[in-house]
Amino acid sequence: MKMDRSGTGADDLAARSLHAVWHPCTQMKVHESLPLIPMVAGEGAWLTDADGRRYLDAVSSWWVNLFGHREPRINAAIRAQLDRLEHVILAGFTHEPVVQLSERLSALTEHALGHCFYASDGASATEIALKMSAHYWRNAGRPGKNRFVAVEGGYHGETLGALGVTDVEIFRNAYEPLLRAGTTMPSPDARRAAPGEDSFDCARRAADALEAHLQAHADQTAAIIVEPLIQCAGGMAMHHSEYVRRVRGLCNRYQVHFIADEIAVGFGRTGSFFAHEQALVRPDFLCLSKGITGGYLPLSVVMTTDKIYEAFYDDDAARGFLHSHSYTGNALACSAALAVLDIFRQDDVIEANYQKAEGFDTLAGRLREDERVAHFRRSGMIWAFDVIDAQPGFARTYMEAALREGVLLRPIGNTVYFMPPYVMDFDEWAMLVRAARQALDVAVGRN
Repeated sequence: MKMDRSGTGADDLAARSLHAVWHPCTQMKVHESLPLIPMVAGEGAWLTDADGRRYLDAVSSWWVNLFGHREPRINAAIRAQLDRLEHVILAGFTHEPVVQLSERLSALTEHALGHCFYASDGASATEIALKMSAHYWRNAGRPGKNRFVAVEGGYHGETLGALGVTDVEIFRNAYEPLLRAGTTMPSPDARRAAPGEDSFDCARRAADALEAHLQAHADQTAAIIVEPLIQCAGGMAMHHSEYVRRVRGLCNRYQVHFIADEIAVGFGRTGSFFAHEQALVRPDFLCLSKGITGGYLPLSVVMTTDKIYEAFYDDDAARGFLHSHSYTGNALACSAALAVLDIFRQDDVIEANYQKAEGFDTLAGRLREDERVAHFRRSGMIWAFDVIDAQPGFARTYMEAALREGVLLRPIGNTVYFMPPYVMDFDEWAMLVRAARQALDVAVGRN
């Protein structure tokens, strides 16, 4: 998207960023023709750039911003914590926000997952869960159980351990020689339904394939990692909760850990506070990040059970969990997360989202019926559709067109998705739907 910004502060800031900042998941050469957009402010569901132009943040700034930008209650919690303690080493020390957050998260799992290990980002949470699982089996006298199973199209981060269980080609191919790859099993993606099948059938077929693998390889398998209900970076592939239920049963039967990666789908995104709740099960490890601080500060957590925690509890230091992060359990981030939990309770967010989603579905009806659209789908507060006959470069063209309409959207391949802040209102949603259709006209052509 070319804009005439010659001589403006925005132009200067964009140019400085292009030279000094290496941006994530970005071919930097692209920004010679697609200028970086310098943002200077945010409020509610809106971002404002250095030229004063506003953009509706329909992707929650990479899925983290649950309650809008500059949410007053989160702001207040961070300010209050700043006057007490900003950070302290968590090895040998502790503080009230990290204890309180751990207790409240545990309560949300009915104390089935009563132990919290903190890091700063989702990929680190994945690394922690993988290492903790393999180390558990070693402590239990079964060191041969050190392999992992993942799901086709799954995404769990881009650090080396996380890439070993990530099945998104562009992220893995460049670093394949460095990886200890896991085994990839078929996805329960409901779009794979054969004639006469539904999402339940897809889930059952994928679970059957997993069972066949575990029958042969359970002795070498430490854990399976799954994104419950939605494989987000893999194209918003949605599946039936039956798959999660079956995975839990298979893990019990074959003595394999179940890692639920809810980094993107936790905190109400799928319609329940935790996605796995819809299958009426609990995982052995639960990975959380992104929305945990409402989009304010880096924080992730891995929650696990008494049984796993107790396997590390010993006089021998080598049996302890050997992993650390300098900013583990940061007091400011934990305070933000506590404010997020308060907002969920005070505003009855899960029920409010259910009511909003029903209304938003009505507005999105024209998109669902568009001949250029396939597999229009929703889970909780995530909407997605695939664009038929999308040409190479579709995602960039679509994003640029949406930005011209004042909406931030970032398709994944030929999949357009909406993952808006929960505070978006009816008028803002109507604007989003109009912009999505207009961007479709530009990127694909009118029907």
